[in-house]
Amino acid sequence: MLKLLHAIQKKLILAIPLTMLAGLAAGIVWNPAPLKQLIVPLTFLMVFPMMVNLQLKKVIEGGDTKVQLVTQLLNFTIIPLFAFGMGKLFFADAPYLALGLLLASLLPTSGMTISWTGMANGNMAAAVKMTVFGLIIGSILTPIYIKGLMGTVIEIPMAKIFTQIMVVVVLPLVLGNMTQRLLIRRYGMAHYQKDLKPMFPPFSTLGVLGIVFVAMALKARSIADHPGQLLRLAVPLILLYGVNFVLSTLVGRFFFKRGDAIALVYGTVMRNLSIALAIAMTAFGKDGAEIALIIALAYIIQVQAAAWYVKFTDRFFGPAGEETVGQLMLEGVFSLHRSDTLQQALQLLAEEHIHSFVVLGENDRPEGMLSTSAVLDALADGLPRTITLSDLELEPLVVATAATPLREALQNMKRSHEYKVIVLDKNGRPANVLTQEELIRHLA
Repeated sequence: MLKLLHAIQKKLILAIPLTMLAGLAAGIVWNPAPLKQLIVPLTFLMVFPMMVNLQLKKVIEGGDTKVQLVTQLLNFTIIPLFAFGMGKLFFADAPYLALGLLLASLLPTSGMTISWTGMANGNMAAAVKMTVFGLIIGSILTPIYIKGLMGTVIEIPMAKIFTQIMVVVVLPLVLGNMTQRLLIRRYGMAHYQKDLKPMFPPFSTLGVLGIVFVAMALKARSIADHPGQLLRLAVPLILLYGVNFVLSTLVGRFFFKRGDAIALVYGTVMRNLSIALAIAMTAFGKDGAEIALIIALAYIIQVQAAAWYVKFTDRFFGPAGEETVGQLMLEGVFSLHRSDTLQQALQLLAEEHIHSFVVLGENDRPEGMLSTSAVLDALADGLPRTITLSDLELEPLVVATAATPLREALQNMKRSHEYKVIVLDKNGRPANVLTQEELIRHLA
C-alpha cells in the first residue's frame, strides 16, 4: 500500500489530471450526490498527515528575518490583491470562481515548498519557517480577506469559515504536533526520522486525490454541458502563477543570496491548495464544488510549474555552492552510553533495524561506533552479554558539522571505511546523522 502511495506521490503531475478525468467520468455516469459524505473524512486524511511532520520548533530559530518578512509581505499583499483583480477581470459573472482564485492565493506554502526548495539546492531551513508562518498567518487572515474583498458580491459565512479553519487547520495542527511528540518519545528522534516520518505524506496525497475526485464528480454534468469551462479557468491561473514566479524571482535575485532567493520563490509560489480545497468543500455547501474546481485545476499548473522552475534555477541565481552535510543530514542519532551493556546493544540493533550506533562517553560526547558485526564478533569470542560497552574496542567515528562540505565528509568516510557521518551540534554532541542511504539517494 505504502509503495503504491509513494509511487503516486512521485507522479503527482499525472495523478491529478487522471483523477480529475476519473471524477468527471464518474459524475456523468452516476449520481455523485452520495460522495458529499466523503468530504470531511477526506479532508482530515489530506491535512492531518502534513501536520504530523510540521516542524513548529523551527519558528523560534533566527538568522533569516529579512527573507521571512519579505516572503510574507508578498504572500499577503501583492499576490492576493493580484488574484482578486484577476477574478474581477475573468470571472465578473461567476463570483464563486473568483472566490476560488482568491482562496488559492490566500494560503501560501505547503510541504512541497520544502521539497522543491531542497531539489533546487535552496535554504531548506528558511523554507520550513516560511511554511509554518504562512500556515498560521493565512489561517488568521483568510476569513478577513474573503469578507473584505468578496463580501459585497457573495454572502460570506464568516462563522462557518472560522469554524472550518479550526477543524481543518488548527485541530489537525494540534493533533499532528501531539502525534509527532508521542512518536518521538516512544521511538526516538532517529527512528521517527528514518522510518516513521516518510509514512505520512503519501496519505496526504491520497486525501488530495480523493477531494479532487469528489469536486470533479460534483461538477461533472456542468462541465459536460460547457466543455470550454476548463480552458476559461486555466487562463487566469496561468497568468497568476506566471506573474508570481516572475515577481518572486526578481525580488530574490536582486535582494537575496541564492539559497534564500530560492526559498522565497517556492515560499510564495507554492500555495497550500489542500487546505484551500478543504475550506471550499466544507464551508460553502453546494457552491463549494464550483470553488474547488478552480483550485483542483491549480494543482496541475502549480506542480508542473514548480518542476520546470527547478531546471532553470542555476540560470536565474547562478550555480549552487558546494553542497554541505546539513543539506542531507537526518535529525536524531541512535546511541548508547559506555556504561550500557552488550545485551542493550543487541536490543537496540534488533528493535530499530539499524546496522550501527554511537557510543557516548562523559558529557554525552561521542567516543566511537559499534556495528552489528562488532557486536556479533564479541559474542563469538565468548564475551558475556552483561559486560559494558567500555570493555569493547570501538570502531572509528566520522564526525562533521552541518557546515562541513559534502566532499570533505565523503573523503573522511573513505579514509575510515565507515559510511555514516555523525553530525555534531554547536555543543559537540551528536544531533544528526548522514547515512550512506541518503547519500546514494541524493547522488542518484
